[in-house]
Amino acid sequence: MKIAFCYPGQGVQTIGMAQGFVETSPEAAAMLVKASDAADIDMAKLLFEENEDINITEFTQPALVTACCIITDALIKAGVKPEVTAGLSLGEYCSLYVAGALSFEDAVRLTRIRGRLMSTAVPAGEGSMAAVIGLKKEQVESVTDTIENVWPANFNCPGQIVITGKKEAIAEAMPKCTEAGALKVVELNVSGPFHSPLLKSAGEKLGKELENVELGDLKIPYIANVNASVVTDKAQIKGLLESQVSSPVMWEQTLYELEKMGVDTIVEVGPGKTIAGFVRKTVPSIKVIGVSTPEDIEKLLEKIG
Repeated sequence: MKIAFCYPGQGVQTIGMAQGFVETSPEAAAMLVKASDAADIDMAKLLFEENEDINITEFTQPALVTACCIITDALIKAGVKPEVTAGLSLGEYCSLYVAGALSFEDAVRLTRIRGRLMSTAVPAGEGSMAAVIGLKKEQVESVTDTIENVWPANFNCPGQIVITGKKEAIAEAMPKCTEAGALKVVELNVSGPFHSPLLKSAGEKLGKELENVELGDLKIPYIANVNASVVTDKAQIKGLLESQVSSPVMWEQTLYELEKMGVDTIVEVGPGKTIAGFVRKTVPSIKVIGVSTPEDIEKLLEKIG
């Protein structure tokens, strides 16, 4: 069995994520305190009490990373270890944590900064994103190439591509995608044109923050979002994270790379089943097991023996 840990991106966050671990494990409870200090947020309140901040990008990002890293540590403690890792957009920071390149505190601190930079790079209401269902990469690019200020943002799986850009450009591109044969085009409820060149300045500012971060050596390889390439050298990481903010996420290609590496089991670490859905449509031969609660770890251990 060759296991990969894969991490979801923004949008799967829920109140109560990782709560079962924090309530039953002193180590998890200690991580919550560390996260609060690192991000200067009351993380217990953000994660476990009803609030609206959980869906505000600046808070969503460190909250989701905190929860996923807590679950990761519980998996490792239970003896489940990955041979490779990948994360979708924000999830790349969790991948770098499990791979040993980023400390927990740096992952949480950086993602609060990243969230703030991403949500303020373009004035509120000026950017948008839309999911295009049923078109190939080339068909979507034939639309985006003809309209200014709109670009592909996420290649999630065959037939599901997200476009990003200025609000009026997205409004122009949506009917053109339908004319090109899209089965469905849905504008997303997001606060900005994420993974577009409009966020280049945000990436550059994040790059300045990354200059002060000391990276550890990679204990296992991870696959970068920007180019779906296997990374084993920590010297590449900071540049990849800076570019990632304004570049498309090559997730479909990442899954093909995992398949090529011989991965037969993906553990989807964190809430939701986003990764499982993409895997099913891209590399259906790979088994996906979701882990978001302590009970899920027990079930996982039974399945992998």
